Amino acid sequence: MTTRRVLKWLAIIAAVPLTLVLIVAAMLRLDYAGTPAPWAKSTGNDALWLGHAWVDGRRTAADVNTLAARLGSMKDVYVHSGPLDANGTLPAAKYPNAANLLTWWKARLPGVRISAWLGQTVNPDDEGHLNLADQATRARVVAGAKALVDLGFDGIHYDFEPVDDGDADYLALMRETRQAIGSAVLSVATHQIEPVIGATFLFRTVGGHPKYWSPEYFRQMAELTDQVAIMTYDSWTPLQSLYGGYVARQTAMALELTPDTTDLLIGAPAYHDHMVGISDYAESVAMAAEGTRLALTDHGPRPNLGLALYIDFAATEEDWREYEQAWVRATEE
Repeated sequence: MTTRRVLKWLAIIAAVPLTLVLIVAAMLRLDYAGTPAPWAKSTGNDALWLGHAWVDGRRTAADVNTLAARLGSMKDVYVHSGPLDANGTLPAAKYPNAANLLTWWKARLPGVRISAWLGQTVNPDDEGHLNLADQATRARVVAGAKALVDLGFDGIHYDFEPVDDGDADYLALMRETRQAIGSAVLSVATHQIEPVIGATFLFRTVGGHPKYWSPEYFRQMAELTDQVAIMTYDSWTPLQSLYGGYVARQTAMALELTPDTTDLLIGAPAYHDHMVGISDYAESVAMAAEGTRLALTDHGPRPNLGLALYIDFAATEEDWREYEQAWVRATEE
């Protein structure tokens, strides 16, 4: 084969992924097109992830009072109460101030549900990570969750990462937790839904771990829980318009897959140290709100849809301003 022919084939091979990237970018930009309807905004079903300082003694009743001023349109908070040990155990020593927090919270914010956020890295091949395939490990996870509900938390919010698409053990954990906690809120932070066919394979090849769930697996998770919160950040999109389109696509897919009886939360990045540097520019609370509003406009009203802000200790005044202006009071300015 001549040098010219080799170069020609190399150019063709290099052009294929570039063409695919450009096609996906065009799709996301189209998803971002249009004008949100005036009614497409917060209905008071929003949420906020809270860091571990709220249960380890660093936060006080005064901090609850300060936070209360931020939560006018929020229905839920998820308070980091772990992480779980590698065998699934949750020692009470990891949340020594939880009882005080619950007392302060119920007195000051009785209308905002407070769930215990539990998680760990999942890797069956690593002894230092949680193995949900082990029934005894799952039983210890469930026991820790029940202890927190018995303490006074309104529910449990699970966030295990990474979880492979189709992981039956994670679904089993949801069923077992439901049986243990009864009518308490069962919530889960989900992986993103595969936006286009082939994205799962591509990211696993480039990123080295699962990032997406198939639509069917996402549906199964939504059917087993009271609430799903999609972690729609660290999208690897380089432009604000593409991130807005990405959130619109994730929201549109989730609206079709999530039962009407299950709350749907769209994650909004109120932090500024993304895994990929370009995301610090592209991703914002405002763009997440805009993308969500566009998808909601196309779908029609969904009262139990909201934004979930990640995370309290990293959120800036600008993040909170964007939440208020782009989502809560989107049509008032």
